Amino acid sequence: EHIEGMAGHGLRTIGIAFSDAEDVEAVRQLEDAPPADMPMTFIAVLGIRDPPREEVPEAVRKCQQAGITVRMITGDNILTAKSISREIGILTDGCAIEGPDFRRMTPEGQKEVLRTMQVMARCSPQDKLTLVRRLKEMGEVVAVTGDGTNDAPALKEADVGLSMGITGTAVAQEASDIIIMDDNFSSIVKSVLWGRSVYDNIRRFLQFQLTVNVTALITCLAGAVTGFGTPLKPVQLLWVNLIMDTLGALALATELPTADMLLRKPYGRNDFLISGQMWRNILIQSAWQLFFCLGILYGSQAIGFYDCIPKGLYSGTGACMKLRPDGVGHDIDGNYRDAMIYNAFVWAQLF
Repeated sequence: EHIEGMAGHGLRTIGIAFSDAEDVEAVRQLEDAPPADMPMTFIAVLGIRDPPREEVPEAVRKCQQAGITVRMITGDNILTAKSISREIGILTDGCAIEGPDFRRMTPEGQKEVLRTMQVMARCSPQDKLTLVRRLKEMGEVVAVTGDGTNDAPALKEADVGLSMGITGTAVAQEASDIIIMDDNFSSIVKSVLWGRSVYDNIRRFLQFQLTVNVTALITCLAGAVTGFGTPLKPVQLLWVNLIMDTLGALALATELPTADMLLRKPYGRNDFLISGQMWRNILIQSAWQLFFCLGILYGSQAIGFYDCIPKGLYSGTGACMKLRPDGVGHDIDGNYRDAMIYNAFVWAQLF
């Protein structure tokens, strides 16, 4: 009763007992644990408390807010595990089970209980490995933390293994993908935030690049197959890729994370890198850019676009002439149509 009371308050219990020995040599002959039949006198039960860090409850709340299910897997007594998990916000409306009970279940039964399980007590390393495998079979993306050598199989099996940099063993660190240098759970929140930021930045860059390339490809293809030449020349496209796309990539790829990234659910295991919303944006952006580029290509003469060269500049006569439709660029007739298309294409990337 006393032990359960202590465990219910989050205390790890340890019993103290002694036995009389005839001489010192008899004590030396004992191994780490005395024989089971050795008479001993029980003295007391001590309750040891290892309080969680102050920042852990807030870190757990942020993970849950970000759509991450946090589970506690521990070797402690189930009463101790329940008390600590409630204190830090892990055990809310779910259930807590013990490792031996989980071990006796069928694979389908394990998957069913995992839907509501938030705490597993009296857990062995094999139970932890089985839990990771069952979650992956359910299509979940699994991250596991651990510091001991026995945690290595689960760290290796998980999609993301996180070991401790201070208390973690070399075996655990070798098996993991990420090493938490300060052994602080709140650092996991930072890694999630930066991971989402990098992923979103890659998506932004891909959307920008695909929009540029789709517009350039259709413009050149349309001009070539309809007899209007290639409005965008190789040197111009090279300039776009080396100068404009490089600066755009730097701007998009180095954008810092924001707190609202933790307010949405994580991407699924089978989600496409280019989402439907991205394809929508690419098509809309490409369409309005093509409207200007193809409009100048086909409508420059019909609409009445003129090229006016001041007198004396490039041997100009000071007269204004309509832009020719043959796409040969600037020549004695003063054709600047392709230059207008190129400028429209470049300025469209800025808006």
